[in-house]
Amino acid sequence: MARPAKALISKSALRHNFKVAQQLAPNSNNVAIIKANAYGHGAVVVAQILEQDVQAFGVACIEEALELRVAGINKPILLLEGFFSQEEVAIADKMNFWTMVENQQQLDWILTAQCSNSLKVWLKVDTGMHRLGVQPAEVESFYQQLHSSNNVDKAIVLTTHFASADESDSPSTKKQINLFTDIKQSLKASLNLGEDIVTSMANSAGILAWPQAHCDWNRPGFMLYGNSPLDRNTSNGDMLKPVMTLLSEIISLREVKSGEQVGYGGNWTAKRDSKIATVAIGYGDGYPRIAKNGTPTLVNGSVAPLAGRVSMDMITIDVTDIFDVKIGDEVTLWGNSLPVNEVAEHASTIGYEALTRMPLRTKRIIVD
Repeated sequence: MARPAKALISKSALRHNFKVAQQLAPNSNNVAIIKANAYGHGAVVVAQILEQDVQAFGVACIEEALELRVAGINKPILLLEGFFSQEEVAIADKMNFWTMVENQQQLDWILTAQCSNSLKVWLKVDTGMHRLGVQPAEVESFYQQLHSSNNVDKAIVLTTHFASADESDSPSTKKQINLFTDIKQSLKASLNLGEDIVTSMANSAGILAWPQAHCDWNRPGFMLYGNSPLDRNTSNGDMLKPVMTLLSEIISLREVKSGEQVGYGGNWTAKRDSKIATVAIGYGDGYPRIAKNGTPTLVNGSVAPLAGRVSMDMITIDVTDIFDVKIGDEVTLWGNSLPVNEVAEHASTIGYEALTRMPLRTKRIIVD
C-alpha cells in the first residue's frame, strides 16, 4: 500500500482556467507560464495538456525550456529572464526558444551571435517594478538595434511587468499602464516603422482585473492553476477552478485529555478532552512547516484544524467535532472547497509559494 499523500492534477480544471483567460481577453494571444515546474504542478504534464490550445509557453530559464523540448513539446517557449550566457543564444536559435532582452549584455550577445534563424525577441521595459527591464529612455535605441539585426525577427514584442496589479485599485499599476502606452506611442512615432508595435503587459492579475492592460500577448500564470492573485474576491477570480488538490489520509487516532500537549515542542494544548488524528503529510511533502495551529483541513467535508507543529512526514489535526472519524479517512489539505490561498495565509505566505514548493516526493496523479 503506497503512502497516501498525493496531489491530484485536474486536466479539465487546467483547460477551463485557460479558457477563462481567453474569454476575458478574446483579442489577445497567450503565453502560458509554466516556470518552476508549472508552479509545482509538473511542467511537462501541464504543457502536454495545454499544448493544443496555447500559442506559446513561458519559463524562467533555458534548463526549464530544454526539459520541455526533450519531452516532445514543440510550441515556442519564451525565456522570461533571457540569456545567462552567449552560448544560450545558439541553443535558442536551434530550439525555437523566444527570449527576453532586458540589459545591454543580452543585447550584445544577440547582435554578435551567428544565428541560422531570426530570434523572436521580447524587449522588457522597466515601468516601475525596478527589477528587470531597460529604462524608458533606452527603449528606442534597444528596439532600433534589434529591429536592424538579421538575427532578430522584426515582430519584436515590447513588454513590461506589473508590481502591484494584485491590488485591485493600485495607482502604481495605472501609472505603469500609462507610461507603457506613452512609450509605445513615442517609439512608433520616432521610428516611423509603418506597422504597429506588438505589446504585452498583463500577467494573471492584469488579465483578471485590468482590461486596459490586455495587449497582443498576455501571460497567464497563477490563474492557470485555479487561484486568484487578487487582494479581494471578484467575479472573474471566482470563475477559476483549482487544478491541484492535495490529499492524504488519517493514519492514527488518539484521545487526549484537557491540558495535554500535542506534537514537537508541545505548542498545542488541549482546552478540552479531544480526539486527535495523525495525517500522513508534512513539510517533506510540501505542506508548509510554519502553518499555524488552527490552519484548516477538511475531513469528511468538515473543517479539522491543525493541532500541533507540522513535522517532516506528519501533521496532527483536531477531529473532536467530526462524527465517525476513522483511520483511512481522506484529508484535503488544499484544493476543491479549500483554496490554497486560505491555507497559505495561515502559514504567513502566499499560494504561489505553497504550490511551487511541492517536492517530487509527493506523487502527482492526473485526473479527468
